Formats: sequence, C-alpha cells, structure tokens
Amino acid sequence: MMAALIAAVSLAALAQVFVSYCRSVLASARKVELSARVVALAGMEGESLTAGDFDRVLQLVRLCPEHDADRTGVRAVEIYYGLLLILGRVIGALNPRVSIWTEHERQGCSHFAAAVLDRCISSSRSLFTQQASDRL
Repeated sequence: MMAALIAAVSLAALAQVFVSYCRSVLASARKVELSARVVALAGMEGESLTAGDFDRVLQLVRLCPEHDADRTGVRAVEIYYGLLLILGRVIGALNPRVSIWTEHERQGCSHFAAAVLDRCISSSRSLFTQQASDRL
C-alpha cells in the first residue's frame, strides 16, 4: 500500500515537472520571430499558425537533418501536444475555458515546431555555405 502511494506521488511530481518543462519551452519559442522562408513553407502567408498546423510543421521538421539540441524538446512537445489534444476533447466538452486554454497551448506547440524548423533550415543553409566555400 505504501509503495503504491509513493509511486502515485512520484508520477504526479513527474507529470508536474514535465508540464512545467514543456510550458517553459513553449514560452521561449513564442519569443522567436519566424523568418519569411518558414512562413512561406508553413503556408501561413498573412496569418498565424493554428493549433492544427502542428502535425504538418512537425513533418517538415522531420525532413531536416537531426539536431541533438532540438530532439529532446521536439519529442517532449509532441507528447505534450497529444496530452493537450486528449484533455481538450475530454474536459473541454464540459468546460469551455479548458478548451480555449488547450487550443492556445496547442497553438504554442505549432509555433515551437515552426521555430525548430527555422533553426534547422538556418543550420543547414550555413553548413551548405561553409562546405561550398571550403571547395573554392
């Protein structure tokens, strides 16, 4: 009985740390201004990313070469996005405020994925430029 209580408290603490980590990652990503090339790639000319754009932008991120610095954050935000989707569907039907909050958080996940895509493109372009100049 005591072991089950300790396990439950540990899982609750882990969930709290995970959510705090994801929200801090999203908060820092919201400060990033997206470049024109990512705006064009994401197909958001004149509009902002929506919560539903996350999967599409994440597919573009997966096409880029892997960056170790982004891999952990991307995976964590992907799990967080899935949890928000479930939470929005289950509790959002009962409480509209939860639905609005989860939609806002999921939109932050989409912006995070676009910011990662921007970093990947910039890194790939600088690597290509460096290799081209080394050949000359």
